Formats: sequence, C-alpha cells, structure tokens
Amino acid sequence: MNDISKARFEALAAYCRQPGALIAAEEIRWLEAHGEAMLIVIIRDVADGDYAAMVLARDLKERYRWVEMTPFFDTVDQALATAPEVVERVYADLDKQRTQGDEKGRPVDFFMPVVPKEKLNRDFATITALEGYSPAVDLMKPMMRWYEDADGNFVEQFQTTGFDTRLWELYIFAMLVEAGYVLDRSVAIPDFQARNAFGEICVEATTVNPSRDAQGQLVPPPPLDTEEQVKQFEQEYMPIRFAGPLTAKLAKKYWEKPSVQGHPLLFAIQDFHAPMSMLVSRSALPIYLYGMTWGWHHDANGKLVIAPLKVDVHRWGTKNVQSGFFNLPGAENVSAIIANASATISKFNRMGVLAGFGSKRVRLVREGTAVSLDPNAAEPLHFVHDVNAPGYSETWMEGADVFHNPSAKHRLDPAMLPGAAHHRLLENGQLESRVPAWQPFASTTRIFVPNVDG
Repeated sequence: MNDISKARFEALAAYCRQPGALIAAEEIRWLEAHGEAMLIVIIRDVADGDYAAMVLARDLKERYRWVEMTPFFDTVDQALATAPEVVERVYADLDKQRTQGDEKGRPVDFFMPVVPKEKLNRDFATITALEGYSPAVDLMKPMMRWYEDADGNFVEQFQTTGFDTRLWELYIFAMLVEAGYVLDRSVAIPDFQARNAFGEICVEATTVNPSRDAQGQLVPPPPLDTEEQVKQFEQEYMPIRFAGPLTAKLAKKYWEKPSVQGHPLLFAIQDFHAPMSMLVSRSALPIYLYGMTWGWHHDANGKLVIAPLKVDVHRWGTKNVQSGFFNLPGAENVSAIIANASATISKFNRMGVLAGFGSKRVRLVREGTAVSLDPNAAEPLHFVHDVNAPGYSETWMEGADVFHNPSAKHRLDPAMLPGAAHHRLLENGQLESRVPAWQPFASTTRIFVPNVDG
C-alpha cells in the first residue's frame, strides 16, 4: 500500500461519498494498492474516536465503490496493520468483489469519438491531442464514470457543438461533489438535483454563447480599447448578453417541477461568448441582476466610498433590455445566480496537476487578479502562481460568486455552498460581499511542456 494525496483521492473517488459521511467519520489518510486497482481510506469515527480502513475498488462501470472494511481499532496504526490482509483478500478475487449488482450499461466515456473527426469541436480536439492538456483529460476520466447522461446527448455535444456548455456543467458537477452533495442523475430537469446532509438545492446551468449574423458568421465582441468602451461593455453590452440566457431559463418555470418545489433553485451561468471573455465580464453580472451600478471615490481621509446608482434599462444598438433580473415577474422563484470566471478548461488542468494526473512534463503558471482584503482598496491584487509548486492549492469552489436574490421565496443558506463568495443587495443599495480569504476574480494559465531531452 502506498500513500496518495487527498487531492488525488478526491479526484478518483469523491463521487462515491454519501450525505453525512463526513459528519459521521473523519478521513485522515488515503492510500492505494496494486496500481490504484484499490483505494484505502483511514477514517476516524467522530462519535467513538476509533479508527478503521475502508477499501474501495472499481465496479463494472469503472467507478470506485466501497467493497469492504476492517474492524474499528483504538489507533491508526492498528487499522493500517490490518488493512493489507483485507486488501489482498479482495484483490485475489477482484472481479467478483468489485461487482456491486446495480451496474447498468457500459462505462461512461467522454473521449471515445461518437462523430466523424471532421465534426469534432476544435477545443475538444485540442485538449485530447496536446500533451499540455493531459492533466485535465486524465482528471476527467474518473469523473466521467460517475456522470450519468441524464438527457442522453451529453457526450455527443461535449465532442461537437456544445463543448463549452457541457464543460460548464462538468465544473458544476465537480463543485457540488466537493461540497458534499449527492446528485440524483435520474432527473434530467433541472440539470442538478443535489442533496447533502444539510438540505437540497436545484441547479440549472446556462452559458452566454457567441453571436452569429444572418449569414451564420460569428459576430466579434466590441472593442475594449478606451475607458468609455470598457464602461459601455460593462454597463450595456454584457448585461444584455447575460439577460438572454437567464430570461430564457426563467421562462421555463423550473420551480413548477415536483422535484424542485420547496427547494432553493439556482441558475449557474458562464460567459463563453468570445475567447477569454469571462475574464472581463464578471463585473457586469451583478449590474444586470440587481439593476444597480456602483461608483466609487476616496474621501479626504482615504476611505473608500461606494455610491450606488439605480439602472432601469440597458441599451446596445437597437436592443433595449430591462435591468434587474431579480425584479422580473417569476424571478422570486430563483434563489441565487452562480458564476465563476475561473471555471474553464484551465481550472480542470490545474486541478489535474494538483492530483498528479497527466504528463509530468507539463508546467503551469497562473496569473490573474484577486480580491484585496483592504477595505479601502479600489484595485484588485495581482498574482502569479506556480501551479506545480509544493505549496499551491486550489478547490473547485474557489472563485465562485453567488449572487443572492433579495426577494427569493426560498432563501439559499450560504453554508450550502461553502468556500464561495456570497453577495447580497442591501436596502440602501450597497452590495454586501462575504468573501473567503483568497478569492480570485479571473486568471489565465500558461502551459509549458519543456523538452527534457533538449
């Protein structure tokens, strides 16, 4: 048996946890045996304080599942000493022991082509072909075994026209699992019916996609060369772009579904309308959601003063869109909006490196901006991080923003999404933000694959 990192165990097997598992027992050590044919996790019973080793093996759909465990002991060393006998006994009859009896169909495979090569999405073809993205691809492989294709077309869309949208759904899946949720994938609408030890939430995913003209050609985003262009982009163009998918989801009235009634309903949105557009569009989302902008200045004492201003309409060209999504009829049924500018293929790549996946030649450098904890700071922090460095850490939840609906019928408890930044509009128009100690706004990740033979 060999020790593995918690990050690697999470990437391989977090999907098999049940609600309450982390309340009843504390995981304190993670190991593998026989080339990860089996995983071993040492747990401490919270109530009694004793220790046991749980053994996991891949079932017939290649998902790690519980197969056996040791008795409980007074010490960690006793549990570790007993584990090898259980591991070897299971391994000797692994084909039988790993069978759970509830496996149906073949293992889910995102990467086996289901369409001709010429129809593959360019980004899908890139990540599967280039060594620099191998950490992301190898990370997705254990994840995909647990991702049941509820609507029947996930793999085809992931490989073709819906790569960005499906990648965003995969991110939400990983984020919810990390937060301790079990997902009911038998329900196709909304996208995620999620339950943990503290309650249940429903999440519907959507994206801002590229615009096309009457001839089907891509419409480029507006230039951002001047301060006025940036202001118009933030206060007019992007609110209209966010309005389209969000109001389309609102019109579907998901709250009328029996599985949704009585639970917080969240819309999760990502901006994919242009390459790296999510790096510059984050600040536009709360403007549209709350129908407010927030000017600022420093007073004579250097204190930052925020001045809220109500917005009624967003205008761009011939389009006029009412501001204030949370004020629209029916929006009271939406508890919050989730966004994360960091949730792109680069996050999967970074998380893959953290968990030891992919080519060992891949080196990643992350550069971006983050929240400054100085209450009088008007500018964000700038950072450059070596993802391969021993001290680097990241979670799926990191970078997530949750914008709460002040008029929601079913309020979302912030504890249901721990580690995210939570934002609320106060009666005076100020936006109250409760953020973690480290909260990146947006970042880019440079990929290096050095030639070690050169």
